[in-house]
Amino acid sequence: QVQLVESGGGLVQAGGSLRLSCAASGRSFSSYSMGWFRQAPGKEREFVAGISWTDYTYYVDSVKGRFTISRDNALNTVSLQMNSLKPEDTADYYCAADYKSWTIKVSEYDYWGQGTQVTVSS
Repeated sequence: QVQLVESGGGLVQAGGSLRLSCAASGRSFSSYSMGWFRQAPGKEREFVAGISWTDYTYYVDSVKGRFTISRDNALNTVSLQMNSLKPEDTADYYCAADYKSWTIKVSEYDYWGQGTQVTVSS
């Protein structure tokens, strides 16, 4: 069992930066692939960035070059550094964990946090 708690969301102007963090409790954090997803009002939840248990990273095209995902297995945390934010990045952001598997599919992640809101004003 893994519990995930996100933090770091907020209101920022376009062009600004935010750093989201996800703290995980439970055992074997290093064996989980971690993903960041987002869900805007009226839209489906979508994959944003992920880092596998082998440190492979992957980003959706819309955030490449602007967002960076990283993990610290000693602290059981995964972070998402978001730079050059755009109004279209506005959404609730969720951290998720998938045991020893790599996927960008929402349905295949085993554990989810409660989400943190990111609002980018124009």
